[in-house]
Amino acid sequence: MSSPQPPRSRLRILALGAAAAVVVGGFVAWQGLQPEPLPAGIASGNGRLEGTEIDVAARTGGRVKAVLVQEGDDVEAGQAVAEMDTDTLQADLRRAQAQLAQSRQAAETAEALQAQRQQAIATAEAVVGQRQAEVSLAARQLERARELVAKGFLPPQQLDQAQAAHEGARAALGAARSQVAEARAALTTLRSQRAEAGSAIEAAQAAEARVQADLADTVLRAPRGGRVQVKAAQPGEVLGGGARVLSLVDLSDVYMTFFLPEAAAGRLALGAEARLVLDAAPQYVIPASVSYVASVAQFTPKTVETHDERQKLVFKVRARIDPALLARYRNQVKTGMPGMAYVRVDSQTPWPARLAVALPPERAPALPASSASQP
Repeated sequence: MSSPQPPRSRLRILALGAAAAVVVGGFVAWQGLQPEPLPAGIASGNGRLEGTEIDVAARTGGRVKAVLVQEGDDVEAGQAVAEMDTDTLQADLRRAQAQLAQSRQAAETAEALQAQRQQAIATAEAVVGQRQAEVSLAARQLERARELVAKGFLPPQQLDQAQAAHEGARAALGAARSQVAEARAALTTLRSQRAEAGSAIEAAQAAEARVQADLADTVLRAPRGGRVQVKAAQPGEVLGGGARVLSLVDLSDVYMTFFLPEAAAGRLALGAEARLVLDAAPQYVIPASVSYVASVAQFTPKTVETHDERQKLVFKVRARIDPALLARYRNQVKTGMPGMAYVRVDSQTPWPARLAVALPPERAPALPASSASQP
């Protein structure tokens, strides 16, 4: 018969057995805590919530007069959010208005002179008619005097007088015709001046309209509704043309951008159902739909954690949240929050129970904000 094992060996065996039981139990527990694998018809990728960002900028350079909103404020489309100083533009407007008034006065003066010249032409033409009659009369008298002198009824000096009268009438007719030509030339000049005055009026009106437009642009308005993310300028600062004053994010246009491999992206259709689960609130599942699938593959961006995955060719996908749903949870929407996007590449595949839509109460406090990216 073999001798019994020493107590120390028995304790060692018991300790090893207990450790093995703990390891097996831990492994079983770990497997129990792991989520169920996704069905073959569902693909996933990690990403961040993003919103359409809009910069509100000064169209022309100037001094900031007032910023009417603060970071975090919600604004509506067309709402005034900032004002620029208008002193220089007001001076430009007064100068443009003065130039417009001067051009209009010049046009009125040209029109009055044009009317005078037209009257002068009519008068000169009447004088021409009178002088033509006088020439005709003098010509007849000259012919008569020649006949009478030839017959001896009149002395020769009477012929000389008739000849001088005829030549004087012809000279007067030439002078009258010159006056008509001069009046017509002056009228042509006045018409050119009137056209120039009209062009000057149009130029002055355009200058006034431009200054008015610049004045309107000094009131900066939100191009669309959203939330103020960044207040980039303060009252009193001098900005160049196009410099940013505020940045807004449109909370009615929120989406998650993620990447899928070719096998999944090739089966994905626009409008396909999607589910978004945020790291900050994993108990909620947000419904969305695929609004964009890239047509060209790319290497996985550096934001993906592992080097191996960054070497893969993937397709960029965007899942957009319904604007009506965003409106219901407007105060709880946070852009920049990381999470997972799940898409159904096979419309016949049902969603797993853990991806059933689950939304927070509409009046619940805002979800905890993650490190949202700031412009």
